[in-house]
Amino acid sequence: MTKRILLTILALILIGGSLAGIKVLQIRHMIAMGSKMVPPPETISTASVQLQSWESVLTAVASLDAVQGVTVAAEQPGKVVKISFNPGDFVEKGTLLAQLDTSAEEAQLRAMESSRNLARTNLSRLAGLADKGFISRAEYDNGEASFKQTDAQTENIHAIIDKKNIRAPFAGRLGVRQINLGQILKEGQEIVSLQTLDPIFVNFMLPQQELGKLSTGMVVRISGDGISGKQLTARITTINPKVDPITRNIQIQATVANKDELLRPGMFVNASVLLPEQDKVFTIPGTAVLYAPYSDSVFVVEAKKDEKSGKDILALRQQFVRLGEKRGDFVAVLSGLKEGETIASTGVFKLRNGQTVVIDNSQTPAFQLQPKPENN
Repeated sequence: MTKRILLTILALILIGGSLAGIKVLQIRHMIAMGSKMVPPPETISTASVQLQSWESVLTAVASLDAVQGVTVAAEQPGKVVKISFNPGDFVEKGTLLAQLDTSAEEAQLRAMESSRNLARTNLSRLAGLADKGFISRAEYDNGEASFKQTDAQTENIHAIIDKKNIRAPFAGRLGVRQINLGQILKEGQEIVSLQTLDPIFVNFMLPQQELGKLSTGMVVRISGDGISGKQLTARITTINPKVDPITRNIQIQATVANKDELLRPGMFVNASVLLPEQDKVFTIPGTAVLYAPYSDSVFVVEAKKDEKSGKDILALRQQFVRLGEKRGDFVAVLSGLKEGETIASTGVFKLRNGQTVVIDNSQTPAFQLQPKPENN
């Protein structure tokens, strides 16, 4: 019985050892195969490092103001008897906007004109008598003073009537009506807003250290959400002679044509002052940058020999860079790259240093300095 048990144990040991030996051989074979296996090259799109001339600009947020803009108000109190405009109309200078009741002034005017005519007739008679020496000079002077007084009073009533006929002081676009027929207006009560919209002022502030770069006549590009993605061109017309003592900024005023009236007083826009000099910068697509907290990097594509096969291959070298300004789809590179170097342009988050690659630019997106994506 004991002999049989020992034989069984020995058989089990031999079987286990054989299985373990076979498994060890399999593992060694897998390790050898793994060491010889080479991952397939990654397909990438590429772009080259370009030397471009970028416009040198000074940017600011600007506000718009009308060249001429007022809220038309009543100079004299009275009742509104006529409204001659529609809200939103464009009116010329001198256009009648509203008329107040002038019945009392017109009655006074008729009486005063009669008094003036009588004073004029008396003055004419006194002049004839004075020439013949029948009256003194003092009597003639009194008659002349009486005529001038009635003439001045007549002109005063004319002026009051004119002020109750409220007219546009300049050409422009009217706003919302703020009066109604029959309403009793007080002196200074608002009637309607009147704004000249073409041209229009663009006001913005720049730091005092930029003052030496500025001069009147320089081009200012205007853009913003309120002008349908368009870019308008203005020119600097005024540089404030005084620097703000609190912010140390200087106010700049540009003037822009506004024929389509896209710009309105009170809007804010982005203003970019174009400086005469241009900056030479190395540029790459923004999608080529692998952004990281410690440093930004790109993957440079280099040709080299495969150590095992001796064939020519393309491999990636991770290069850390220092970036500058970004414009459109491009970003400026201050250091780390040279002109003409080829870099991976898309999908850089899945790449690694030393990885072999093949280039396929058939699906490369078109990178633009001023992209205009479609609104889908």
